[in-house]
Amino acid sequence: MLDFNEKLSQLAVRYSVKVKPGDIVVIRGGEISLDLMRALFLEALKAGGHPRLEVSVSGVAELFYKYANDDQLVFVNPTRKTEIETVNCIIHIMDDYNRKKFANVDPERMQRGQRTPEAMELMKIYKERELKGELKWVIVPNPCNTLAQEATMDLFEYREFVTKALYLDTDDPAAEWQRVHDEQQRLIDVLNTTSEIHVLGEDTDLTMSVKDRKWLNSDGSRNLPGGEVFTSPVEDSINGHIRFTYPAIRDGKEVENIYIEVKDGKVIKATAEKGQELLDEILKTENADRFGEFAIGTNKGIKQITKTILFDEKIGGCIHMALGRGFGEAGGQNMSSVHWDIIKNMESPESKVFADGKVVYEAGDWKI
Repeated sequence: MLDFNEKLSQLAVRYSVKVKPGDIVVIRGGEISLDLMRALFLEALKAGGHPRLEVSVSGVAELFYKYANDDQLVFVNPTRKTEIETVNCIIHIMDDYNRKKFANVDPERMQRGQRTPEAMELMKIYKERELKGELKWVIVPNPCNTLAQEATMDLFEYREFVTKALYLDTDDPAAEWQRVHDEQQRLIDVLNTTSEIHVLGEDTDLTMSVKDRKWLNSDGSRNLPGGEVFTSPVEDSINGHIRFTYPAIRDGKEVENIYIEVKDGKVIKATAEKGQELLDEILKTENADRFGEFAIGTNKGIKQITKTILFDEKIGGCIHMALGRGFGEAGGQNMSSVHWDIIKNMESPESKVFADGKVVYEAGDWKI
């Protein structure tokens, strides 16, 4: 019987990014994920790829933001451009040894390097290759004590939670994700015929155009777990206000009870009960004051907030929106170094999503 790392590696390599013979594959993770990285490396080899490991060393990022001078903060290593131009598959491992490591770092220092023309050019190349199908990626979780603590679970409980959320407890996880794809495609086929979305809920009345935009299917091919349908709204069409009810996490910092007002697509007011300084700093980044995503979570198997966005944005009964970068494959035009997902619970009786005036989602359940 295959163990957790072996089953996850097979799913990521063969289903999610579909490594082909000759593909250049980069596998990124921290020191605590070495066993998973080895399993992914072996699976990529078996698929005929050319895998390479990138191991992040604990404490290095903290040293950088503490001691880097102004030039070092904005420097973009030219080797990154070469990699983005040539790599075919990237497997990111979500792990951490300390979610609070940046708690006392000035948010402005952390955002500065993302605002340079060089950084934006790299993002442009990345997204263009992704849109052409030349570059595929997936994020996979490694159950570790830090993420378990954030989710208020012990390690064994958290590992079981992750196993079930990824269908690794089934005989054929890839077949389960194909089933999810098919179920969500039915919803997408309806949503792709609509032009306007209207969201009502607690402190929320928001409209947006999705005319000629494509809805996308989160079926485990990019994020494991998957479980959402999403699009990029027409950038200047969003109007109204919305309150996000779950904490938003950025660099290990929490921003709580975010309220945002939007006029013609641009954020004109943004407040938070906690983390206002970080919220303000993110909104200073180019085009981060516009929404690049609207999404509805579909994964009813994820029943609680874990403070890890890879899981939380998929919760059935919630919607989320992302400040910043949109999705080119959906027709999104907003380019930004930021893509920050913020979640709203939609299970209250007054919560509704309308598509062209018809209720398609109410109190956390689909009506189509």
